Amino acid sequence: MAPVSWPRVAVVGAGAVGGYFGGMLARAGARVTLIGRPAHVEVWTRDGLILDSLHFQERVAVTASTDIAAAADADLVLFCVKSLDTETTAHQLAPHVGGDALIVSLQNGVDNVARMRAAAALDPIAAAVYVASSMPAPGRVKHSGRGDLLVGDLSGRSRPAREADIARVSNWFEAAGVPCRVSEHIDADLWTKLITNVGLNAISAVASTPYGDIVAHPESRETVRQLVLECVAVARAGGVSLPEMDYVDMVWRFAEKVGQVYSSTSQDLTRGKRTEIDALNGVVVRRGADLGVPTPVNQSLLALVKLREAQSDRALAAKG
Repeated sequence: MAPVSWPRVAVVGAGAVGGYFGGMLARAGARVTLIGRPAHVEVWTRDGLILDSLHFQERVAVTASTDIAAAADADLVLFCVKSLDTETTAHQLAPHVGGDALIVSLQNGVDNVARMRAAAALDPIAAAVYVASSMPAPGRVKHSGRGDLLVGDLSGRSRPAREADIARVSNWFEAAGVPCRVSEHIDADLWTKLITNVGLNAISAVASTPYGDIVAHPESRETVRQLVLECVAVARAGGVSLPEMDYVDMVWRFAEKVGQVYSSTSQDLTRGKRTEIDALNGVVVRRGADLGVPTPVNQSLLALVKLREAQSDRALAAKG
């Protein structure tokens, strides 16, 4: 195998997802700068990134910074911030990235690429991310499942050589031991992942319940079915070419398989953090309204999560 010409990599919003994929690239030989919160940066600077994988446990050498300007010399930028921070961070990043830098959106939701294009004239590659990872302590990433990517191009691109760019990104990840497939229908892949998130995340958050328990009860199992069917109807009404399959069964089976896992939305509420609900069920509700597709069950779950967020905000204000 020919030696890999590794890019200089910056991970913007280096948390559980960015830390895992950035760490895998660094472990393979890429120069990686993790841009994140002070508590993590302090550990990464002193000790390196502790990557606790299903397959190995290693301390990986990285550079770290709290300043987004550290992305200035990157050839590859992994954009990993929460969806609610997309526009603000895109604005901050834009002055620091060169015209040849490749940006990959490793985020939840289906509209981050469009939002980055509109907010900061950036032209990211889209990615559907499948990884179970967390940060149990500052500077440490724990990998507990999967760890693969689908990358592809969404309509509206400005870079003429995008096909070659996407192939380069896929090759870099593959060389780092990260399965990464180029998708010709990344919009459908993003919506397929959204369908799973929409069907389970909000229920897990509102009820503080793991996925497996949600589908173990007939009433909540039926709610999952309605959430999924609304999302599928909105996607198809919007022109997304979803493959013909039983999406309800797909989500039920996924929940049964992962069992006692809580959604990221539930974890955010537990920590008193704002959730990504607007990029999940919120997208279904907004798109449904634009397209004339009713989404009453998604609207109900959206409202309930928003109420939980408001409770957290009031509790934090009372402590402050």
